[in-house]
Amino acid sequence: MHPYRTHTCNELRASDAGKTVRLSGWMYRLRDHGGILFVDLRDHHGLTQIVVHPSRSFFAQVEKAHLESVITVTGEVKLRTPDTINPDLPTGEIEIEANELVMESTSEVTPIYIPDEKADENEEVRLKHRYLDLRREKLHNNIILRSNVIKFLREKMWEKGFNEFQTPILTASSPEGARDYLVPSRIHRGMFYALPQAPQMFKQLLMVSGFDRYFQIAPCFRDEDARGDRSPGEFYQLDMEMAFAGQEDVFAVLEQVLPPIFAKY
Repeated sequence: MHPYRTHTCNELRASDAGKTVRLSGWMYRLRDHGGILFVDLRDHHGLTQIVVHPSRSFFAQVEKAHLESVITVTGEVKLRTPDTINPDLPTGEIEIEANELVMESTSEVTPIYIPDEKADENEEVRLKHRYLDLRREKLHNNIILRSNVIKFLREKMWEKGFNEFQTPILTASSPEGARDYLVPSRIHRGMFYALPQAPQMFKQLLMVSGFDRYFQIAPCFRDEDARGDRSPGEFYQLDMEMAFAGQEDVFAVLEQVLPPIFAKY
């Protein structure tokens, strides 16, 4: 058996009842119901309920553990009774009766209470402990959404005959309406590189070099005031260029790439 897990915390279903499994994750919630502990175990994929009986040698260890401690649990998949089924949880028909438990990493009391999505913590606290803030379901899902959108963009652009190229980050200044961020050169004293506000020069070089269709999920660095639609200082954009094309050709590609994203996500 794998030392950490045989399944993820969003994988087990009623059809798995009776199996001996192993899960690893973070202690998301801990409840004491008449001497029996119920742990909601969380990983990237979802939640699974773990049941710890007082007869287990690790019962006291779990009882005293703080939320966000990392554990590995080995146990048997059990069907929940009809009155305890959670219809809002994909794994809500089952629970794991813990037979073995390893405390992989103990946690202190966290400055952010992660299960409460609506907690109004100070923004400075959230940014200082960003690794905790990003464990919250809403923010975690936002990161996954971004990843899925970029994957979708890439697949669509490849379907349309575009090639993806990465352009240099340290470059000469190419003004795009904002101030440049500068990086001093170690070799050429008194000289500076500029971080690109957009890959404009390089994509045009690609076109005159004979590459037909280019795209890039491009980082853009602009020293400008904060804006509501992007982070101050840097953002990413879908950058593209087409050879021997007119305005309608560009519109035709974008109309087939962008609207499906909003329909899908």
